[in-house]
Amino acid sequence: MIAYLKGSIAGIFKVSGNRWTLILEVNSIGYELQIPSYFAQQLPEVGATIQVFTHYQVKEEQAVLYGFSSPAERDLFRQLISVSGIGAALAIALLDTLGLPDLVQAIVTGNIRALTKTPGVGNKTAERMALELRTKLSQWRTETGLSKAIPSGPDAAIIEDVEMTLLALGYTHNEVAKAIKAVSEDGLIAKSKNAEDWIRSAISWLSQAIE
Repeated sequence: MIAYLKGSIAGIFKVSGNRWTLILEVNSIGYELQIPSYFAQQLPEVGATIQVFTHYQVKEEQAVLYGFSSPAERDLFRQLISVSGIGAALAIALLDTLGLPDLVQAIVTGNIRALTKTPGVGNKTAERMALELRTKLSQWRTETGLSKAIPSGPDAAIIEDVEMTLLALGYTHNEVAKAIKAVSEDGLIAKSKNAEDWIRSAISWLSQAIE
């Protein structure tokens, strides 16, 4: 119904948790949009002109307009809410927690551990999401060119082995996440199917980062 809105920022308000409201003035009309927290934090100051890609939803006779920074984020949001048990709030939480590239990658590779990092997403919901969207998103990211920006990455099993080993060694979840991201950017290691290679590289990276 409304593909996007372009206007000036009239106000940005935090409602609760990861819920933010953006008031966008377009042709002297103020539109109220629900936006993810990561988008709210990227916005310029009040009065600046921006373009927001939208999704219009009517549920239980209540109309809500959701806003996103790009068509890809808006389209992924629509894919997420098509899954049984995932509403708008949970879809936004998934985008906030993982971001578009990592969220798509987690679904396509069936990385349940990554998906369940989002509050409110349990194993069953994550498995259903991967089952229903894996093929759709794999094709979608190829059609949109998003796959060119997403490394193939290791298998979910390798990531799980690395995470469990590093956590057992006393590293924090945040340190482990940073190490895996850093190691995955090493072209040689990224191609390895051996979890031991990943673990050794991650430990080496952490030892230098923490010093």
